[in-house]
Amino acid sequence: MGVIVDQRWQSCRCGTILVRMTDTPAFLDAGRPDVPDIVVPRGVTPFHLPQRPVRGRLVKLGKLADALLLRHDTDDAVTRLRGEALALVAALATALKYRGSFSLNAKGDGAVPMLLADCTDTGALRGYARVDGEKLAAVLAETPEPTAAALLGQGYLAFTVDQGPDMERYQGLVAIEGGSLGTMALHYFDASEQTPCFLRLACARTAAGWRASALILEKIAGAGGVDPEMDSQIADEHWGTATILAETVTDAELLDDDLAPEDLLYRLFHTEGVAADFSRALAYGCRCSRRRLAGLLETFSDEDLDHMAIEGEIVMTCEFCNHDFRFPRQAVRRAGAA
Repeated sequence: MGVIVDQRWQSCRCGTILVRMTDTPAFLDAGRPDVPDIVVPRGVTPFHLPQRPVRGRLVKLGKLADALLLRHDTDDAVTRLRGEALALVAALATALKYRGSFSLNAKGDGAVPMLLADCTDTGALRGYARVDGEKLAAVLAETPEPTAAALLGQGYLAFTVDQGPDMERYQGLVAIEGGSLGTMALHYFDASEQTPCFLRLACARTAAGWRASALILEKIAGAGGVDPEMDSQIADEHWGTATILAETVTDAELLDDDLAPEDLLYRLFHTEGVAADFSRALAYGCRCSRRRLAGLLETFSDEDLDHMAIEGEIVMTCEFCNHDFRFPRQAVRRAGAA
């Protein structure tokens, strides 16, 4: 039986499961599985172009991408899609002020019917892709490097800010349109009439392992640190110049561990002037727990528990970190049962 924790759902033989996290800090939760303890201190570097209506963020996941992506053994095309989703959600989440999680959820009718990635306000990242093996084989038979559109098919893309049960949940939905995940995200921005954006995503297997990165630029209003009296035509020209410069970035530059974020930003925008702000850390962020799942099992009837058991054991798998939690059926009792 598969379980996706933290307000995610997964169909199983006994119906739909919904698990809400508690507020217990991860480092105090003795029921967590042994997963990588990886933090990238400079995972996200915010920046702006002084006297230009442009701000942005450069995301470089470094070794964190390899640790997250290798939890599942999937085809490289699917792994690249997951890596791009992780970089994208990190780039978007770090532009918001919230407490909780910011998530990307793509659902379609293709070889990858579900793609999930989320980032907490503290920078904890995780992601998952459900794969239809038969459909994936058919897609790969046509091309060894399918686009995101070919993998996801027809469906929708959702961005959600979840700050817990006591706060209103914000969600934006848009139909999947475009060939790449970046194009799909930009379609969402256009449809929701948000500020003009530039977005570049990259993910690949390098000599150092899997790496993923994102570069995002946003056009801001004059009051955002820029001369409020700036003529709109001049502002548009500055924005156009910034996006042209951003277009020159290569995947190799984005994925190079030895190329510091400040050096890459200077390489791209030094003719316009660029200022890097304080970096933000990203971390391995699966938040599953044996204790929480044990509490979930107590909510099922004895009949359901018997139905879930295979050879006297109930196995619950976290779809994010791919860790199996095993519970002897005899040790699981309904809450309040004698």
